[in-house]
Amino acid sequence: MDAAMLGGRVAAWSYQRGWHGRLSVVRREVTVSGQVLLPAPLVIGFASDFHAGPTTHPGVFEELAAQVRRVRPDVLLLGGDYVSLGARHVDQLRDCLGALSAPLGVFGVIGNHDVWHGRAPIEAALREAGIELLHNRNVALPAPFGMVSICGIDDPWTGEPCVPAAFAGAGPVRVFLTHSPDGLHYVDGETFDVAFAGHTHGGQVARADGTPMARPQGPLSRRYCYGSFDLPDNGPLIVSRGVGCSKLPLRINADPELVVCTLRSQ
Repeated sequence: MDAAMLGGRVAAWSYQRGWHGRLSVVRREVTVSGQVLLPAPLVIGFASDFHAGPTTHPGVFEELAAQVRRVRPDVLLLGGDYVSLGARHVDQLRDCLGALSAPLGVFGVIGNHDVWHGRAPIEAALREAGIELLHNRNVALPAPFGMVSICGIDDPWTGEPCVPAAFAGAGPVRVFLTHSPDGLHYVDGETFDVAFAGHTHGGQVARADGTPMARPQGPLSRRYCYGSFDLPDNGPLIVSRGVGCSKLPLRINADPELVVCTLRSQ
């Protein structure tokens, strides 16, 4: 596959013609239920599925970093699949990762492509960039948002996800971070105010109305392929189309995106 992409030249040709799509900012609003009052609206940025490697031109990473600098979210979440076709390709992300910052922190989880291609060097590069990885654990945000916990799990299918560990001791406002919507399989009674997932790319190639031409593997990834979904007894699940390209250096009617979600009290 790497050879078929001519060392990234096919991706460069696609990107220059606009066939990676145009990266946009997609805004969402979530109201936190219950009696907990946030001291102010909390702006969460979410980016996923970078797929650094021969199928994604690095120009899209520069676009993402520019949008993060423009939007300036309070906290930034990363949803995994940082590479495709080899952990060595994380080197293409170093400048982008170093530019991703937020005053309350940057947190990430690992995706299936990262597990397949050797997660250790990928995790090392993320930590070197100041990104805190949430492997079945949670972390409270700094003051004045100490009541908000980011709860992250390992990849639902290729990793070792443990939702009870991810939610143990979490605060009253809980943000669930999972690479794919199939992380919901393991929730088993845990509650959260909002969940973020990627993995699906919104199909990556879709009809004009956004309907995917082919849905991803995983029953919940097929059901929740793109958008915001109300879940019973929990907050919404927000599924991003992600940033990069997998398998083919091409996006049609499934543009890359940075999700910006504002959490507000009732």
